[in-house]
Amino acid sequence: MELSSPITALNGVGAKRAALYAKLGIATVGDLLEHYPRRYIDLTGTMSIADASSERPCAVRATVTAKSPVKLVRRGLTVAKVRATDMQQDLLITFFNAKYTVDSLETGKEYIFFGDFVRRIGGGEMSSPTVISAEERGFIPQYPLTEGLSSKMITAQIKTAITECIDSVQETMSTDLLKKYSLCSKKEALCSIHFPKDEKSLEAAKRRIVFEELFDFSLAMSITKGKTRSTDGKVFKAVSTKPFESSLGFELTGAQKRVIAECQKDMSTTIPMNRLIQGDVGSGKTAVAAACMYVAAKNGFQSAIMAPTEVLAAQHEATLKKMLSPFGIKVGLLTGSMKQKEKNAVKAAVKSGEIDVLAGTHAIIQDDVEFAQLGLIVTDEQHRFGVRQRLALSQKGGAPHTIVMSATPIPRTLAFVLYGDLDISVLDEMPKNRLEVKTYLVGQDMEERVFAFVRKFAHRGLQSYIVCPLVENEEDGLSLEAATDLAKRIAEKELLGCRIGVLHGRMRPAEKERVMREFAENKIQVLVSTTVIEVGVDVPNAVCMVVENAERFGLSQLHQLRGRVGRGSEQSYCVLIAGKANAETKRRLEVVAKTTDGFKVAEEDLKLRGPGDFFGFRQSGVPMLKMADMMSDIALLESAKNAAAELIESDPLLERPENASLALRLNKLLSETAL
Repeated sequence: MELSSPITALNGVGAKRAALYAKLGIATVGDLLEHYPRRYIDLTGTMSIADASSERPCAVRATVTAKSPVKLVRRGLTVAKVRATDMQQDLLITFFNAKYTVDSLETGKEYIFFGDFVRRIGGGEMSSPTVISAEERGFIPQYPLTEGLSSKMITAQIKTAITECIDSVQETMSTDLLKKYSLCSKKEALCSIHFPKDEKSLEAAKRRIVFEELFDFSLAMSITKGKTRSTDGKVFKAVSTKPFESSLGFELTGAQKRVIAECQKDMSTTIPMNRLIQGDVGSGKTAVAAACMYVAAKNGFQSAIMAPTEVLAAQHEATLKKMLSPFGIKVGLLTGSMKQKEKNAVKAAVKSGEIDVLAGTHAIIQDDVEFAQLGLIVTDEQHRFGVRQRLALSQKGGAPHTIVMSATPIPRTLAFVLYGDLDISVLDEMPKNRLEVKTYLVGQDMEERVFAFVRKFAHRGLQSYIVCPLVENEEDGLSLEAATDLAKRIAEKELLGCRIGVLHGRMRPAEKERVMREFAENKIQVLVSTTVIEVGVDVPNAVCMVVENAERFGLSQLHQLRGRVGRGSEQSYCVLIAGKANAETKRRLEVVAKTTDGFKVAEEDLKLRGPGDFFGFRQSGVPMLKMADMMSDIALLESAKNAAAELIESDPLLERPENASLALRLNKLLSETAL
């Protein structure tokens, strides 16, 4: 049996079980071996009922003394009670929908019960623990699952796979590399990650696998960077941006001037610029992009800016028109919801060169959009686009210069993972006239007072946002008030007499545009919205942001929402209303309340949620790290980057025989992730 053999080659895996494995991304025997445990039950630390703790999952040894019959409580739910003892104290165990497990337990026999423990007088209770044979020793792997697969099934099949395939596992790192970074072999790592003999062998396996993931990624990024910079770019002559800066009506910050200079330097060479501009909300990324578009136009080149939503694309068009039209630079807009006649007119103007700057959504990467002389591409909120989309746009101009902008502050380690093929500029200075948004965390019982606060602003002619996490009730099984229901309630009660609008993702694009336009024109005083307003919408008259059920949002997302206010001269406020929030949730939300530094918020968000879920979804085009953690593995990341750099320097195309299997693995990684 080979690693490339289909999963059905293993005994016990038929078409039905293969379909379940497919849900976990497992198609081959090799995929199964790389399906790593998410945790382990440490049976070296089994304990008595008296020693069990309510603070963490415990492995308790106890003998079953009695079982109640399995009862059907309601359709789809059965319950059974099992009593056990360790001869000192008693344990009451409740099993839900676990008839097979309960039936398999024998009265008078000792087992290990692993799960959350609750202390009670004379003993304790557990709910649906994992049941393990008392003879088991060492570490029991627990795998990511899907309904229909258990850790026991996966463990049994991995044992078979290791027995039959371990000899076909090829080492992908040189002996020198293994020795230099104190890494165990690939075979040893795979055996020990699934069935560790002890803690030392487990740590060695983890170290090898984490290093390899980061090493592969560093190599992939280096190769991608080389590909994107292999074509001769358009050389822009140096242009003074002083006329542009003088026309803005405000002074650029030192950081903005520095980043514009960095971009001008990049655009003056034959290597196409590939630069990420990241900065906190309101740090002035659009003005920097506009300055670069000014330089492009003065050099006879067109620019394009791609935004993730039509609302944001339209706003970019309006902002850029204001900044660039005084210099005769024509700005156009292209979105999917435009009428065909309008689209055709815009496309013709872009093709003829009449439009100098085109703002739009992904509609601008369609095959029939042709540029006369595309020299600069800007993508806004880059993490919302897959890498393929960025490349599709860049291919329209024959290696144009590229800027990607992100208002989500990203710690440098994660920025490397997400944007390893880009140079990074940071706008770390806010405009002098910006007042810090005051942020408060309150409970649901304060909601009426919060709405009274909003009403005062409305009476002064100022505007507010109220953001809800859901559009419909009962979503995800939670009965949270929806945006539409909340708007109706407050219009009839707390904010009676105020002009209230509703905005959510399921509205038609034209309807969204209308609502946002009315809000921008102050025809709507209070906008009740979902997170569709998270990115980019600029209404200087909006001074209050209220977030309902704030515990349902990520910290970086809350920081983005807060950035929608504080854009004018008035003091602005952000009120986070927490619904059911435990101590840990409150501590998390207080991070946002205590700091307006987006990088600090992002660091905390990363620690709590990990890089995969950092933006609220899985990044398209970024390979998932199965075991590496970008916060705790920073030292290994640096080592892996150095090792990758050394290898690329000595063998840029990985053509040496000893790098053949590594090259194959990298090709697979690159094809799967669109890097």
